[in-house]
Amino acid sequence: MPTKFRPTESYKVKGQPRQTTHYYIKMMSNDALLEYINSNNPIPKRRVKCINELQRRGIKLTFNALYR
Repeated sequence: MPTKFRPTESYKVKGQPRQTTHYYIKMMSNDALLEYINSNNPIPKRRVKCINELQRRGIKLTFNALYR
């Protein structure tokens, strides 16, 4: 199975069959993944998934240490 970014959502619209939305990490844009990695308090496991996906796409990341 593909890697998920967040859980699947199901919703019902009146008069139509149930709709299901899947949030696979391969469907996320590069900007959304980078935004999540740099967010204030990301979930560590999900952050690693985002980094691995960007590396799979061929985007090289560099990390800079913060000096206080």
